Amino acid sequence: MNAPATTAARPVGAPTRAAGWPVPVALIALSAIPLVAGTLRLVQLAGGPEVIAADARFAASTAPLVVHIVGAALYALVGAFQFLPRLRRRHLAWHRRAGRALAVAGLLVAGSALWMTLLYAAKPGTGDLLYVSRLVFASAMAAFLILGFAAVRRRDIPAHRAWMIRAYSIGLAAGTQAFTEGISLAVFGAGEVSGDLAKGAGWVINLAVAEWVIRRRSPARRSRRPGHHGHVARARVLP
Repeated sequence: MNAPATTAARPVGAPTRAAGWPVPVALIALSAIPLVAGTLRLVQLAGGPEVIAADARFAASTAPLVVHIVGAALYALVGAFQFLPRLRRRHLAWHRRAGRALAVAGLLVAGSALWMTLLYAAKPGTGDLLYVSRLVFASAMAAFLILGFAAVRRRDIPAHRAWMIRAYSIGLAAGTQAFTEGISLAVFGAGEVSGDLAKGAGWVINLAVAEWVIRRRSPARRSRRPGHHGHVARARVLP
């Protein structure tokens, strides 16, 4: 008599131990290319071998570049684990501490991006479109982080989650840009405008995916799913 009640208490599709892990794994994999490139650049700046081409723009001041690479690595890797619901629920203190560290890291990433855009010479082969895009998206990332922090301070968790997902999507755009630039180069060839548009597409694609995730997770949308109320009703009558 107890077996049916135990089976019915667990809804079909309930998360297992492995549920949720594909998301952080995919996010880390997406960030692998820029993280490897950033690590090689740090090794090069420290006097190591020039595995990647040297960039004379960084010779005068390496501080913003180092801050950007280190901050981006922390933001991408630790941030990926914030997408594990089980980890958030069972280790709330860790989630909060990691969230504070990520907010600081994200602001350092956005601030150093603005710093490099405004103070470094433009990379050869890029134009005004990329210059403006970098200013816009770096500013948006910083604004989203501040809005997310303000939301959690007033205990508006859905808004906090939404703003943090948007900020993370911008921070992870370098991984997407590796693909959009490769596709653009293969289809259109090398060019200033096409290259700038390809980089811009990385930010736009990530933000579009973020908005889809946010809307998919919204409480109002979940409550309208077919069978949601029926499942609740059945749960009430189970012994």
